[in-house]
Amino acid sequence: METQIAFAFDSAQVANRFLNALKSSGIDNLKAKLFRGSEKVIVSYCYEDKGFDQTAATLDDLASRYDGCEISIR
Repeated sequence: METQIAFAFDSAQVANRFLNALKSSGIDNLKAKLFRGSEKVIVSYCYEDKGFDQTAATLDDLASRYDGCEISIR
């Protein structure tokens, strides 16, 4: 099942740093791009149905390193 999470950052520069960090994060099957402007990033990934999936928590931790926060997609 595909899941999407969006994050907001203080500036476009920080959002792009987050995008670059995702590329080297080692998390498999991620797709990420800027979302509704240059200060937000949307991340798509396939949720594993085998027990607890740590991906969302890992993404939240990485975003918090860049002072980002999860936002509603709607």
